[in-house]
Amino acid sequence: MFAFAFGVLVLTGILFGVAPAWITSNANPADALRSGARTTTSGASLFQRSLIVLQSALALVLLVAAGMFIQSLNKLRNIDLKLDATNRYIVHFNPQAAGYSPAQVETLYRTIEDRFHAIPGVQKVGISTYTPMEANNWGDGVQIQGQPKLNDGASWLRGNAEYFDSVGTRVLMGRGFTAQDTSTSSAVAVVNQAFVKRFFKPGENPIGHRFGSPGPQSSGDFEIVGVVEDTAYNSATWKDHHMYFIPMTQRIPESVRRRPIEQDTGLHAGAIVIQTDRVMDNMESIARQTLAAINPNLSVVKFQTFDEQIADSFTEDRLITHLMTLFSILALLLANLGLYGVTAYTVARRTSEIGIRMALGANRSSVVGMIMRGAMLQTTIGLGAVGIPVAWFCVRYIESQLYESKGMSLAVLAIATLTLTAAAAAAGLIPPRRAASTNPSQTLRAE
Repeated sequence: MFAFAFGVLVLTGILFGVAPAWITSNANPADALRSGARTTTSGASLFQRSLIVLQSALALVLLVAAGMFIQSLNKLRNIDLKLDATNRYIVHFNPQAAGYSPAQVETLYRTIEDRFHAIPGVQKVGISTYTPMEANNWGDGVQIQGQPKLNDGASWLRGNAEYFDSVGTRVLMGRGFTAQDTSTSSAVAVVNQAFVKRFFKPGENPIGHRFGSPGPQSSGDFEIVGVVEDTAYNSATWKDHHMYFIPMTQRIPESVRRRPIEQDTGLHAGAIVIQTDRVMDNMESIARQTLAAINPNLSVVKFQTFDEQIADSFTEDRLITHLMTLFSILALLLANLGLYGVTAYTVARRTSEIGIRMALGANRSSVVGMIMRGAMLQTTIGLGAVGIPVAWFCVRYIESQLYESKGMSLAVLAIATLTLTAAAAAAGLIPPRRAASTNPSQTLRAE
């Protein structure tokens, strides 16, 4: 990568260094000598002015793109995930790797609950196969008993009695899981609001209905005992995410019919969610010590606060936003440097003209305004004739990466335009102010 970047840098320097040298070498010496003795009002060439126009247009396009990504990221951060991450910690572990068979995990989970509850400050201990916003998802087809198959499915998750409280999910109807929902009790399930909306008629009470995998034998495997709110799981932007939850140690009736418990690896948990009454900075070491005391083979695979896990789900969006913002700042800087350079070059070539104008009575503000009009004209053309139409056209290609953004945001466009205009005015103002501050007689003598 370094070699590639260095090669591009050298090639760019050669190309943009050879071009002016080639043009100069083809100039007529007599014309060059005569041009030095006469006043010129031509200033920068058409090619130079065109570059400023293109630079301004590119800067506007990148500023608009950065603004759209910033707006999208802010919307993502303000989504109500229906989660409570306050004083909550996620401990990922692997009981299967520690040597626990599916028949042994029920006793293990009770031991984990008891040991963590014995720690001062711990309020809830949730155990589940996976947790919200960790980019994990298990799913299966669903059919309500006695109803036609809808050719649709739902994600599912196992959790213990304290799981919903541990992640901050509220039970809206019926009940959650209890300690009585064990491997020997009847199969029950809790569903979310999106599940009810998809598989039941409006106003129909889902409590007491049975469902399962499609088919006459399995469609009545679970009895719905509760409804919870739509908590975000795999992604904050996943709309209408149908989900159902089953007790941690309760086997799926279809699995019971097909295989012995020793082969039912779905009973292995993957995470412990710990809710405390205060911030506990040493929770990671406490969790490691607690699991090691139960079994030295029980290790912490990954430890995070719930806030950190949620923030990780927006890492890609933050990265794209930061990169686009960086590119837009660089483009804005280059456009302003180019405008400053061309304006300074124009002022230098019109030194005698400026001196004559001021000697004949032109005031400082009129000289500054004369130069600024030319400088801002280039920026205005770059924005209005090129930048805004191109930005409007290009936004459609990034819509798929934006959250709830359709088409150009007029607010973003206005802010980007004003930012670029203000920066261009500041860059273009320096050379004419410096020229207007020069004594006319000194300017003429220098010429």
